[in-house]
Amino acid sequence: MGKWFLLLLLVVIVAVAWSMRGPAGDSDNFLTVGPDDFEKLIGNKDSVVILDVRTLSEFQEDHLRDALLIDVKTDSFMMAARDRLPKDKTIAVYCRSGRRSAMAAEMLAAEGFKVVNLDGEIIRWRKSGKETVR
Repeated sequence: MGKWFLLLLLVVIVAVAWSMRGPAGDSDNFLTVGPDDFEKLIGNKDSVVILDVRTLSEFQEDHLRDALLIDVKTDSFMMAARDRLPKDKTIAVYCRSGRRSAMAAEMLAAEGFKVVNLDGEIIRWRKSGKETVR
């Protein structure tokens, strides 16, 4: 009976922890917003830096106007971010589908940057009829 009790207790603990984790991509360290709010945010060019964390080839296909490229998958991502991103501005980060920008947002927020992540990423941005450039 003790073995079954421990197994049941473990299942309950995992279920409770899973239910409390919040939506995917949610974080206490950075904010995730949809395309409309992201567009409003990046409209204030004096206080925001737009950061694309995709690869160079993805960036060359299309990107948000005025975006800075730092590929989050490179070993030098944080070094480049520290060198090129101002801490007194909000970093508006995006990628193709969301995984890389959430990872980058976590790393940047841990370094003291104020970060806003685009929910749905450039795919949702395009579907919303928002502008990209080549």
